[in-house]
Amino acid sequence: MLAASLASAEPPATTSFIRGADVSSLPKAEALGARFFRADGEPEDALRILRDHGVDTLRLRVWVASPDGYHGTERILTLARRARALGFKLLVNFHYSDTWADPGKQTKPAAWSALSFDELVAAVREHTLSLCRALAAQGTPADYAQIGNETNDGMLWPDGRVTGRGADDFGPLARLLQAGIGAVREAHPGTRVALHLGTSTDDALLRWWFDGVRAAGVDWDITGVSYYAYLHASPARLATSLAGLAERYERPVLVLETAYPFTLESADAQPNIAGDASRLLPAYPATPAGQAAFLRDVFDVVRSVPGGRGAGVVYWEPTWLATPGNGWDNHDPRSGNGWENMALFDFNGRALPALKAFAPR
Repeated sequence: MLAASLASAEPPATTSFIRGADVSSLPKAEALGARFFRADGEPEDALRILRDHGVDTLRLRVWVASPDGYHGTERILTLARRARALGFKLLVNFHYSDTWADPGKQTKPAAWSALSFDELVAAVREHTLSLCRALAAQGTPADYAQIGNETNDGMLWPDGRVTGRGADDFGPLARLLQAGIGAVREAHPGTRVALHLGTSTDDALLRWWFDGVRAAGVDWDITGVSYYAYLHASPARLATSLAGLAERYERPVLVLETAYPFTLESADAQPNIAGDASRLLPAYPATPAGQAAFLRDVFDVVRSVPGGRGAGVVYWEPTWLATPGNGWDNHDPRSGNGWENMALFDFNGRALPALKAFAPR
């Protein structure tokens, strides 16, 4: 298989391989009428379909005060109970924002906008501790917690921002990260903490960032990256980067986000992020078979990280159909979705062949 040459006889550094899916948009989609079906057309709960194909971990996005009422504590607790009843592990993803946090924006929650830096650190701790304690109290503690989302230039700008590739001061960012990490471990010592950058193949950025936070005293359990082929090159290139990260930081590496289109068509008026042929890799056409081949190869790459340090793969938003009202902009219910052609269900909600890549091996 692809990247098999990277296999190692060293003992594994992880006890289980995460086969994950970020289903943060699912409750809203269901509330707005989205329906899901097995490959044979039988209607079924989307989470049961994911589970029955081998998905074992659900990633849940946390916003501080989302305008649409989703992604906050009560919704997370409800979805966590539902997930645990079906046997899933939980990966809680703290954005520390009221909306999307990513390399292009790390906007403070409105309620935190006027806080001093010390108050901001305290707010990060309290927000993180409150949710993690609530999860533990209802019997669904987080198995994994991600502190920040795609924090290439830090988080909670401008206070926690780091820029450039030189001798930046990681001190403020480190304090914010440590506040979140400490809260997670206080609420439930068994929760493993991931840090997450929005790249997997920019080796200079990855080393600058993780070297910086490590030198500033930050301790984490899992090194997380995003891997989107239309941004970050081929799975073979991913293999090289993951091997380097695992060796340099001596921690498991986890692909926290990945996705690939099964078509270039769109089901709504919103342009798709991967909506034209220039966004494809030649080896993987935008077809159900091409999507399945891509995801199989990503799994093979991560499983082949030397020393057994490939922690797993999380597919980003496999259930995000083009359901009216469930678009990108959480301020505007009329907004569309630019992701439906990278879901793992077709435009009619029927399971696609790529789901078979999650089967345990």
